[in-house]
Amino acid sequence: MTKKNTSAMKKRPLQTVVVFILLLVGTYLYNTFFLEEDIEPSRSGLIPVELVKTIDGDTIKIRYEGKEQNLRYLLIDTPETNHPRLGKQPFGQQAKERNQELMNSGKLEIEFDIGERIDKYGRLLAYVYIDGESIQEKLIEEGLARVAYVYPPNTRHLDPFEKAQDRAKKKGIGIWTLEDYVTNRGFDGESHTKEEVSTEQQEHFNNCTELRKKYPKGVKKGHPAYLEKMDGNKNGYACE
Repeated sequence: MTKKNTSAMKKRPLQTVVVFILLLVGTYLYNTFFLEEDIEPSRSGLIPVELVKTIDGDTIKIRYEGKEQNLRYLLIDTPETNHPRLGKQPFGQQAKERNQELMNSGKLEIEFDIGERIDKYGRLLAYVYIDGESIQEKLIEEGLARVAYVYPPNTRHLDPFEKAQDRAKKKGIGIWTLEDYVTNRGFDGESHTKEEVSTEQQEHFNNCTELRKKYPKGVKKGHPAYLEKMDGNKNGYACE
């Protein structure tokens, strides 16, 4: 073996080590400066978190500060899906399904108010956003939630929530379609029969062709048969 070949063989291990080090440095820089951009808040005050699961219309489980915690939405209340006395309340399942649909549609962030961050049940209390849009306000405006549990000083977004509720009331959609159902104490499911609950929860169609057989002009947002995926132009009407 020539002296030249011996020298080349000695250089190869050194070159391999250099390449390996460069790869490690490159990976570190990518993780530090690129991947972190994905968890940057969309605006000041919002905290990116990871969704674990949707519990019901106004409660989710998230991973926050390294552990799984239940989070209760501030300033709103949706009907129950498993009430201890009344069972499944009208629009409870629909609110849960809509909440779940929204949770899986984009980047999840939360915002704390200036008051208590944890309730007596150990749940986080916060405003919830998907891609920067308020989930509380959306559920209220679609007639799936009422403004409730207003405890100052956690009232930062009370005004827009109340305005959204007024719009839902005027449209007469969702929970506002049932007379005397929404009260200051919650939802009065006892004033409605099980048949009414069943009817509210069976308005499901696979596509617009099926829906138009029953509703030739389509349905507006908040109707038991409304699905956002059937609202192509996002004007609040499905299959019009």
